[in-house]
Amino acid sequence: MSFAVYHAAPGLLAELVAELGDAVTAVRDPLVVADGPARRPAFAANVWTAPEFLPADSIGQAAKTLKAIQRNWSVVPSGHFRRAALVADKLPKVTARPLVFGAPLPEAPLGAFTLWEENLLLASPTTSEPVPDGVYRFAEDRDGPPSRAYLKLWELFTRLRFAPSPGQLCLDMGGSPGGWAFVLAGLGARVFCIDKAPLARNVASDPLVSWCQGSAFGLDPRHAGAVDWLFSDVICYPDRLYDWLSRWLDLGACRRFVLTVKLQGATDFALLDRFRAVPDSRLLHLSHNKHELTFVRLAPGEALAGENK
Repeated sequence: MSFAVYHAAPGLLAELVAELGDAVTAVRDPLVVADGPARRPAFAANVWTAPEFLPADSIGQAAKTLKAIQRNWSVVPSGHFRRAALVADKLPKVTARPLVFGAPLPEAPLGAFTLWEENLLLASPTTSEPVPDGVYRFAEDRDGPPSRAYLKLWELFTRLRFAPSPGQLCLDMGGSPGGWAFVLAGLGARVFCIDKAPLARNVASDPLVSWCQGSAFGLDPRHAGAVDWLFSDVICYPDRLYDWLSRWLDLGACRRFVLTVKLQGATDFALLDRFRAVPDSRLLHLSHNKHELTFVRLAPGEALAGENK
């Protein structure tokens, strides 16, 4: 029977196990083994898509076995930590320089492995993410953005290989102090932000950015007109966010959505399934998310590149 290995996002192992349900056959923090073809659960930072168990009677043999498959490997310790590190030391070094936003992602295959037992490798030559552990690190802009929220959009657009185009209209709901507006305007999009608090001065002065004082949820979708993108990083209960999203979807005037789903208390998986049921959408945990998920929905026919559901 086929199986896959899922690398839990930090602090979300229990949620990942619950999300995978009865398919789970083994758990060794941060890894979860589950029967069936590889899926893209929201709480996984990375998915090992072609895992197999391989004998490794010695450290040298383990390294030789991996190098015979391909060059680039990332170790994920889940036990036998010292021995796993010694295996990794015998493999070619994988440079993990910070990513530059807008630059292409690494194209070379990157596998992942762990020592499941002292003399048994669990390894996959292919993974869902082209960066070690599925963690996206960027060369940060420490001068322009007024908050670190901009990293969420950098990561999302990098992973989707898709972003707003120059001239497209983006609504940024509750966007103060302007971390997301900074990114969107930098891409050449027109940004209309609604928040009770003003934007940072450098963002507000951008000719592509407009701000209106008000409640993010106070805007009636019927009064907004046609919108290319709707963005929200607002702190609110997930059920309220879903109801708000539903009103926009029912009207059909907005083509694409990027919403942060703030998890509060016990995770409501039934509610998350309602988000997931929206056509052409996906829920995922970004490296720059905390206790939250990102909901993204593109226009019909626009594939979530690199993000198989």
